[in-house]
Amino acid sequence: MRVLVVEDHEELAETVASGLRREGMAVDLALDGATALERAEVNGYDVVVLDRDLPGVHGDQVCRTLAREGSRARVLMLTASGAVADRVAGLGLGADDYLAKPFAFAELVARIRALARRAQPALPPVLVRGELRVDPARREATRAGARLPLSPKEFAVLELLMAAQGGVVSAEELLERAWDEAADPFSQTVKVTVSRLRRKLGEPPLIETVERAGYRL
Repeated sequence: MRVLVVEDHEELAETVASGLRREGMAVDLALDGATALERAEVNGYDVVVLDRDLPGVHGDQVCRTLAREGSRARVLMLTASGAVADRVAGLGLGADDYLAKPFAFAELVARIRALARRAQPALPPVLVRGELRVDPARREATRAGARLPLSPKEFAVLELLMAAQGGVVSAEELLERAWDEAADPFSQTVKVTVSRLRRKLGEPPLIETVERAGYRL
């Protein structure tokens, strides 16, 4: 999934982003509200982790704007206050969930994953197609019971292909959903990753290249 972390405390933002990347997520950062809105307009995020107390454009305004413009991204609002009134106010602005600081990182990850599932058509917690099985929560993929040694990006691509349920997923969508904004759109990153994934999935081949369209399982 692709996540935007909006947090003005740079060290905390980097720490959260690094942890989420270790969980296999593609993460972009914004240190203020104006930058967050710019990035949300350009990129299709599954979840926005939004600090409420931002300088310049306040987190409340960011949340209102995303809701007003029909963003498909789910918003997880962070705040130093855990008071019920603040939680109610945040949810009333259009936030989908609310988490008070300080928070346990494991809970943050669990809430992001839950929101991401709500951002997409309903899918089972474990994706199964033939002898292929993908468990996003455990970050495990197996074929015929044998565990596949996938890198985070290979796992992300496989998860997207599995979620498509036989549909074609374009290279552009894979790049958009599995990589962050640092990825070069003119590189062969997706092609190389799919090629490595094919080898690790073994025989007979499972990933089909659909000419001028993308890939499907």
